[in-house]
Formats: sequence, C-alpha cells, structure tokens
Amino acid sequence: MYQIRGDIPAVSPIAFLRLGEGGPRGFWASGDRWVAHAGVLREVAVREDTARPEETAGDLDRPGEGVDRARFRSVQLEATRVFGGIDPNGARARIFGGFAFASRPSTDRVWSPFPPALFHLPEAEVEHDPSAGTCSLVVHAASRRAAEQSWERWSDALTRSLATVPSGRAGGAMADGSAPERVAGVDRAAWSRMIWRTLRRIRAGDADKVVLARALDVTPPRPVAPLDLARALWEESHGSHVFLFEPVGGAAVVGAAPETMAAMVNGIVRATAVAGSVGVGADSVETAQLARKLFESEKDRAEHDFVVQDMVARLSALGCAVERDIEPHVLALARIQHLETKIAAKVPPGVTLLEILASLHPTPAVCGIPRNVALSFLTEGEEFDRGWYAGPVGWLASDGKGIFVPALRSAVCDGSRWRLFAGAGIVPGSDPALEWAETELKFDPVLRAVARAEVAGSAAAGLG
Repeated sequence: MYQIRGDIPAVSPIAFLRLGEGGPRGFWASGDRWVAHAGVLREVAVREDTARPEETAGDLDRPGEGVDRARFRSVQLEATRVFGGIDPNGARARIFGGFAFASRPSTDRVWSPFPPALFHLPEAEVEHDPSAGTCSLVVHAASRRAAEQSWERWSDALTRSLATVPSGRAGGAMADGSAPERVAGVDRAAWSRMIWRTLRRIRAGDADKVVLARALDVTPPRPVAPLDLARALWEESHGSHVFLFEPVGGAAVVGAAPETMAAMVNGIVRATAVAGSVGVGADSVETAQLARKLFESEKDRAEHDFVVQDMVARLSALGCAVERDIEPHVLALARIQHLETKIAAKVPPGVTLLEILASLHPTPAVCGIPRNVALSFLTEGEEFDRGWYAGPVGWLASDGKGIFVPALRSAVCDGSRWRLFAGAGIVPGSDPALEWAETELKFDPVLRAVARAEVAGSAAAGLG
C-alpha cells in the first residue's frame, strides 16, 4: 500500500462526505476540529465472539482486566500489520471504527453490518485544523501510481466543492421540523418493572449501580440520510463528540457523546468521567440553579463517584500514574447538564491505547458496579440488543495516538426508521419516573436532530 499526504484549502466535511455517497464513510468531530473519511482500502474486523470463559467471569472485577480483552488484542495485532504494510515506511496512518458493547455478535438485524469490532483504513481522509484554517488530505492505494491518481481525483473534486462552505462547520442553522413518530420502544410500565427489580437486587447487596437503557424506534415524516443526521447533530451538540460510522452505504451509527473514554497523545491518556444528569432551565438563572442542585445531590454524586473510582483503579492497575480533579464540576451542554471529572494518566512504556480501552470498557457510566453483576442484570432485564450502543468508537493511529468515546446519544439506521438509545444509572434512591425523565432528556438531542435533518433532506430534494 502507498500513502500520499498533503495540505489543501479548508473544505466542508459535508461536501467531502457527499463525494463518497453510497459507500463506507465516517465523521468524527469535537467543536470545529474534525476528521472525515471515505472508502475503505483495508478492513480490521472481529466477527466472532472472542471472549474466553475466564474473561467473562471472575476476571471482570479485577481492576486491571477487561470484559473481553481478546477482541481488543486482535484489533491491535491486525492494525499493526496493516500499518506496517504502508509505504513510505513509518507514514502515519489511522483506522476508524469501533467496538460493540459486548463481544458476542448481535442477533438483531439492525446491527448486522456492525460486528463485535470493525475498523477501516480509508481510501481518503480529510482533517480540519481550526487553528491553521487549513485541511490535510491523505489517500491510500495499492500502489504509488494508484495513490497519485487517487490524490488528483480527490483534490480536484474537493477544489470544485470549495463553493460550498470553506470552513469547519457545515453552514447556517437548519430549520427545525416536526417530531418523528415514535413507533416502538420500552413502555413506562416495563421500564418501572425493570428499575424496581434492579433496586431490589441493589438493596440485597448484589450490586452498587446498574445502568439500564431504553431503545426507541422513530420514523421521520420523510427518510433521513445518515449524513444529514450527523450534520444536524453536529450543529445541535456543541461540547459533545459527534460521530458517524457508515460501514456500508445506508447502514450507519450516529451519535454525540458527552465524554471521552480514552484519548492518547505522547504517552498521556486523558479521560472524563461523566455521570449524574439534570436538564437546563428556561434562562441562565434557572440553569445555574439546576446545576447547583445537581452538584449538591447525594444520589448523583454517589453515582458519579462510582465511575471515577473505578476508572482510576483500572488505570492504576495498568501501572499508570493517575491524576484527577479533586471534585467534579458541572458540564453544561445544550439541553442537559452532567457531573464531570477529568482524569489524566502517564502510561507506562508498552501499554497501548487499546489495552487501556480493554480495561476500562464497559465503565460504570454505561454498565454498573460490580461489572459482571451489572452485565448479568442487563442481559436479564433489557429487552433489546445494545449492539454498538455504549461501545467504544473512534480512531487509532500507527504512532499510538487515538481517541475513543462511548457511543452515547446515539442512533442506528434501520431502513426508513432510526433506533435511538438512552440509559440511566440506577443506584439507591433512584425513582422510575425520574429515570424515565432522564432518558427522555438524553433522547432529545437525536430526536431534534432527526427533525432538523428531515427538513434539510426535504429541501435538498426540492420538497421543502
């Protein structure tokens, strides 16, 4: 394989991704910093359950161990082989994708394009650096000549796209549309039963915290394309990590995660523990009052502390020198507020980002404490397959750098429908009605984005 890399004028990621319409694509953004990719030259995948019996029982609750280390090791080994086959030797390359929540393949057809682990080395990749105001273009091909031809084709097409939006964000605000129809999902009675069963087990001492989730199927008035939904979420979700991964045309997972699971740069891994939620008010005064209430809530602080303590313990068990905020602060997003604690750790030589992920996943923010007990609760109580919901998604580079976030505030495309996911941490003092309200808050960003994207799609088709 051969790589060509170079700078190009700033372009719109939406324009670039539209050039890859109908094929594999991806988009990863935090604020105005983004990277997008199209096509696939090499695939790194785990399509079978690689977890060993000893990794799904007692090892789960040893802080240094992960729920299913084998698939993370498999991806690391195959990625190393892929990176080693790129000419010029030592060229920095990245693979993009993620992991399902569990190691077993999903039996739900909506997740059929998403195996336990899947990553792409793309044909073309564009990254925007807002500080420089430029973009870089990277192409991969089977030979030097093919790479040169690919570079010319992509750079010419992007030059012609400069008339769209020559900057980071996609453009002007998109109009809100009507709310999509809710066609299926967990009803309130079933949700309450799940929580009461879980609370009984918690009171019996079986667990400290369990994160239960809801799935919600919605149908927009007109079909919403994955790229349109990702763009709407990007416009809607300032302060979150917005992602789109479309392994085949029309099958995509899209989301806006409020937290960083692990980001590695120069031997330092950074993460954020996010747990405990409240809405925003009608004005800044009410929002500040709600933030104070969240900060002082014993129930929310306890839920948050479970996450922080577990992440610190697991990083420490890997030999990392860990630093963390003394106490949490309130992370204010567009329509929801969370408790957040920042964590940084110096990583020992030889410990990779995927090893760290294997140890951290699933964190108490998406699963519970103890981990193996919480996982059994989810298997028994949730009436849907999580698939990639709450699994780590992101990118890994040949130099060891990378960033992964949990696939939260997310949705997966199911033909003309979208399936949304939202979870809530159940601890002593949880109330089914309040936890239902919390999941409604977490559905809201994607529901609003679906409505906005439907309007944008209609306008593009000459219908709006």
